[in-house]
Amino acid sequence: QVQLVESGGGLVQPGGSLRLSCAASGSIFSFNGMGWHRQAPGKQREFVASIGGDGVATNFASSVKGRFAMSINNAKNTVYLQMNSLKPEDTAVYYCFTVQLGVLYWGQGTQVTVSS
Repeated sequence: QVQLVESGGGLVQPGGSLRLSCAASGSIFSFNGMGWHRQAPGKQREFVASIGGDGVATNFASSVKGRFAMSINNAKNTVYLQMNSLKPEDTAVYYCFTVQLGVLYWGQGTQVTVSS
């Protein structure tokens, strides 16, 4: 079993920044990459960003490219999602995910609200 714990969500004004963290623990045999999805009220969950197993290659949804960045702390099995220039349409619950031994794991989610 793998546990993912997200933190860092909150309320921020448009144009502001937040940094989300996702800490992985449990049966982690190798780093296979981690990423984020989000789900806004009344909408389907959508991909936001990911970082590959090399801990370097990143991929972003077009809606956040240039505003969001990912980084990793290998020693802590933690990834970060730096979100800049936030917009009201970024409001959603953000979920961290990873895959271990072919099993997809999700965190419990953290709420991000962008509003004035």
